[in-house]
Amino acid sequence: MSRQIETFLEMMSVERGASFNTLDAYRRDLDDLDGFLSRRGTGAANASAADLSAYMRALADCGLAPRTQARRLSCLRQFYGFVYAEGWRQDDPTSRLDSPRLGRVLPKVLSEDDVEALLAAARALEAPRGTMMTALLELLYATGLRVSELVGLPYAAVARDPDMMVVRGKGDKERLVPLSDPARRAVKDWIAVRAGLLGKKPSRWLFPAHGKSGHLSRSAFAKHLLRVGMTAGIDPRRLSPHVLRHAFATHLLAHGADLRVVQELLGHADIATTEIYTHVLDEPKTRLVQQHHPLAGLLKPKG
Repeated sequence: MSRQIETFLEMMSVERGASFNTLDAYRRDLDDLDGFLSRRGTGAANASAADLSAYMRALADCGLAPRTQARRLSCLRQFYGFVYAEGWRQDDPTSRLDSPRLGRVLPKVLSEDDVEALLAAARALEAPRGTMMTALLELLYATGLRVSELVGLPYAAVARDPDMMVVRGKGDKERLVPLSDPARRAVKDWIAVRAGLLGKKPSRWLFPAHGKSGHLSRSAFAKHLLRVGMTAGIDPRRLSPHVLRHAFATHLLAHGADLRVVQELLGHADIATTEIYTHVLDEPKTRLVQQHHPLAGLLKPKG
């Protein structure tokens, strides 16, 4: 079984350009499945559709969120589809599995006032942390980068103060992202501070750190962000690096940006992923109608 998993993960990496985090998640999912099935006296290599149905029921019984269940099922379908295509099995046991029912979960979004308060709190911090956090937040809000793309930005991407920045995203795909004037100023300020911190020790990363990767980690940035958010008076439950990506997209659309352009800026392969932000904008209107329309009781969807 381990050989099949390793071969599958190698295929995902080489042929589909899966990131390290995706591969790590798939490995954990398949190891979890194998552990469950071994307690049933079988293994993932020989699992039947009934075995996999039992596994999915166990995930639901443990209180796993429907979206997490769906992600696990997606992993299983890709794995068994690969195993079947390679001829290691004569059937695909996931072909008859039902997907969990998903409600529409809208992304958390900060208001424009929240973002301004967050930036003001970062600017008020002493250097070098304040300079670094200002650059990180200005870049994130100006570009909508994924947090992994942000912390892993190479210094060369901004060294010449460009109007447009090349970002390497999921699947090793590159996209061009424009930089706002505030973001460019914040980055220039950080580069000056960064040079003093590095001294004669060069680093290829815009936000260098002492860890294994050589750059600021996602978890370290998230911790810094929560501290800045608390100073800005923002509830920590409403704040994460990804929330600023959501804010970037939602605020652009609210000010009339084209959905296709926002899709390209975010690096979404499917426009349906970007369309969720239009629902964020529609929700207040829907709530307003349901609260104040004289026929609101008739307009509400049946439960």
